[in-house]
Amino acid sequence: MLSSPSPLISVIVAAYDLQGTLATCLQSVLGQSYRDIEVIVVADQSPECPAGVVGAAELEDGRVQIVRLDAVASVGAARNAGVARATGEYLLFLDADHVLWDGTLQAMADRLRTCEWPELLLFGHTRLHRGRSWPGGAAELLAGQGANAFSPAEQPQLFGAPAYMWDRLVRRDLWVRTGAGFPDGLHEEIAVQHRLMLAAASAAVLKWDCAQLRRRHTAHPAGGPNGSHFDVFDRYEESFALVEAYDRPDVVPHLFTRMIRQYLFLLALSDCLPRAQRSDFFQRATAHYQRFVPEGYERPAGKEGMKFQLVANGGYAAFQTARMPAVARVVLSRS
Repeated sequence: MLSSPSPLISVIVAAYDLQGTLATCLQSVLGQSYRDIEVIVVADQSPECPAGVVGAAELEDGRVQIVRLDAVASVGAARNAGVARATGEYLLFLDADHVLWDGTLQAMADRLRTCEWPELLLFGHTRLHRGRSWPGGAAELLAGQGANAFSPAEQPQLFGAPAYMWDRLVRRDLWVRTGAGFPDGLHEEIAVQHRLMLAAASAAVLKWDCAQLRRRHTAHPAGGPNGSHFDVFDRYEESFALVEAYDRPDVVPHLFTRMIRQYLFLLALSDCLPRAQRSDFFQRATAHYQRFVPEGYERPAGKEGMKFQLVANGGYAAFQTARMPAVARVVLSRS
């Protein structure tokens, strides 16, 4: 049982506010009925960090602390600065375009208590896109979990879920014990999340959609001055090295599937990769496929499996053709 006088939850908010939603995010946190929290807002020198909103939050609620960085920083650096200031038993990472639903923090606290303070608490989220709310990528995996706490070592399939940090609470002592920290650049969450999952002795699930992502962009834009979507390759290399260090071969098929799905997702987004870089990205994905594919791996079924095969073979021209609408392929075949 926890007996610390510190707040139960430190909510760390990177104040990069490209869409003007930071005030709504903070209101959704500070307006919760559960009060045993601290809110650490990290603002860098980017013009997208609104000084007025940040300052008003600090003046209006004594639970808010502001960390002001003296340069433009990545979201990873901002979160690291927030962790360094945090005193709560658990860490919750949010961005300016996240909203917590009413009652969420109380439900989290109740679930933590019921499960005897696990090192991780996983919960659901939704994504608002074009006026519709879509379930998070881990929804089915979370729905299949039981009521009791469990060891992540017993649930290797969880490594097949998208690697986010804002759909879980993390015990701060787990963070410190593992030496966790976010790197600069894009896709900063991947290896951090996998490190924590591999090291955690206990986890539990709260079957609520606690947060909603209202980002118009598909990836966090605050990747630092030199951030690139090619950073994703380094992140997965680190994750596979961690899996090897923990001697967890059962995790590899699930992590491998997640990796290739993410590469295909980035290739499918027209605003992620410039046309001149797409072939190089595809070839890097092929190199990772051939390097990390586990023995006896079974590709997903259907069209997704066909895309996996194209990545495995390194056939970028065939991949591009497969992406074209059927009508366009017919027109080209006749020209």
